[in-house]
Amino acid sequence: MVNLTTKIGGLLLQNPVITASGTFGYGEEYVDFIDINQLGAICVKGTTLHHREGNLYPRMAETPAGMLNAVGLQNKGVDYFINSINPRLKAFQTTFIVNVSGSALDDYIETAEKINAVDNIPAIELNISCPNVKQGGMAFGVDKDAAAEVVKEVRKVYHKTLIVKLSPNVTDIKIIAKAVENEGADAVSLINTLLGMAIDAEMQTPVLSTITGGLSGPCVKPIALRMVWEVAHTVNIPVIGMGGISNARDAVEFFLAGATAIQIGTANFIDPTVSLNVLQGIQDYLERHHYTSISEIIGALKIS
Repeated sequence: MVNLTTKIGGLLLQNPVITASGTFGYGEEYVDFIDINQLGAICVKGTTLHHREGNLYPRMAETPAGMLNAVGLQNKGVDYFINSINPRLKAFQTTFIVNVSGSALDDYIETAEKINAVDNIPAIELNISCPNVKQGGMAFGVDKDAAAEVVKEVRKVYHKTLIVKLSPNVTDIKIIAKAVENEGADAVSLINTLLGMAIDAEMQTPVLSTITGGLSGPCVKPIALRMVWEVAHTVNIPVIGMGGISNARDAVEFFLAGATAIQIGTANFIDPTVSLNVLQGIQDYLERHHYTSISEIIGALKIS
């Protein structure tokens, strides 16, 4: 039997397959399609201190090999999550991670502090990389000093596993990764979406209400792989890889590049069963190559 368990900070996951924030709701929306208890973890929808309506429509657009989104962190706020959604999540057996977003430093601190007090949530993913909000979001993730400051301040009030989600929209992602590691991050996850845009040529207008949005899907995978490989060779904390993963082969490539776990995002919109299919495919790969543990292929890329 292959050992699929993987450790992220103080978090021991039953397997390395996580569904990405913003693509899988709170998990319970998918129970008609798969047994979500089999997932390594579910990273729930971005949660902010206060209710957010999100951006104006249209805020999604298809591209030839992916999608653009500009949802803008629509959610009902952390208190609603704690009081109305989280009690229902306690019925499930998998691990839940809350993606924490904000527009200002105090937003991150106060939201993280509230989640810290929730007994069944063992980790947060600090999103300092969202490109679809006018204030905060990616602004923290593209400057090493700002990234370090938000992690430092959140670490003072948050005492469980702290994952920091990094933006690819930077000159050198390794510098940002090292900065957040130095301030107490237990892991980094990458990549968030790349900034892109779509134009309606007939109307001669932008497709998205925000003009630009976050690009995800298969088109970003080579960039994500490169960044995961670079960061895994820079930091001493686990790297969670994501970006265009839609099958087990994609996932294995991220492990070989150095990822300790992977997240599946855009592919959930195409096939709601993809996460468990990827999990089964990873297990098949390990058995076919006579490995006994997922840890044996992490960072095992051969470079002559």
